[in-house]
Amino acid sequence: MFENYNLEILFQDDAIVVINKPSGLLVHKSMLDPHEIYFAVDMLENQIGQKVYSVHRIDRATSGVLLFAKNSECARILSEQFANNQTQKTYLTVVRGYMPSSGIIDYPLSRKLDKIADKDSSKDKDAQEAITHFRTLATAQLPYAVGKYEQSRYSLVEASPKTGRKHQIRRHMKHLSHHLIGDTKYGRGEHNKLFREVFNCHRMLLHALSLKVVHPVTNEEMTFKAPLDNTFKSVFDALGWEDFII
Repeated sequence: MFENYNLEILFQDDAIVVINKPSGLLVHKSMLDPHEIYFAVDMLENQIGQKVYSVHRIDRATSGVLLFAKNSECARILSEQFANNQTQKTYLTVVRGYMPSSGIIDYPLSRKLDKIADKDSSKDKDAQEAITHFRTLATAQLPYAVGKYEQSRYSLVEASPKTGRKHQIRRHMKHLSHHLIGDTKYGRGEHNKLFREVFNCHRMLLHALSLKVVHPVTNEEMTFKAPLDNTFKSVFDALGWEDFII
């Protein structure tokens, strides 16, 4: 899938480089998929001809803004910003049902462990504070029966996590019963199937739209924004959300 693929570079200088990560690409090697051979870190290093340092992650199935440092000191400074929740992250997602116009999800999340990667970690962890702000940008109703309903409803949601828990947006939306479309772990299979069959959508509809950080050298506040991929655009077109294509 990613053979001879050139990553889309959104910004680059002597200290940092920002890419638009495609859905399906792991950030770096992981025990979760020991047979995978393509990783954002390795691909970017080969593309720009130098070592890069990962300072945050987004899920494999998620697309969008991904920031790297070009040296260890910049990586340390940026990693501290993420650890201390001093960054601002905004995501776009499509969920089942009609969401409220706006709100705050304040719902603690237990630490999520992977059977392989976290097999040696303690499972006795208290739930951690998890807060997500959201606003609904658009809604749509489709003439397709799903479950007990004769028609299906969906919302385009802008989500801004204020904490950095694993799968936070996905788990928070599940908590509200507004599951992400295409999410095979926390989502609803009947809605995922509908989007595959009707819209040829074979990815989770979660996109890291923008990221605001303080530059590790200049101390300038910078915001990076990643355009949507073709799958997102085709879904938006079909649902009448053309005004939100970026």
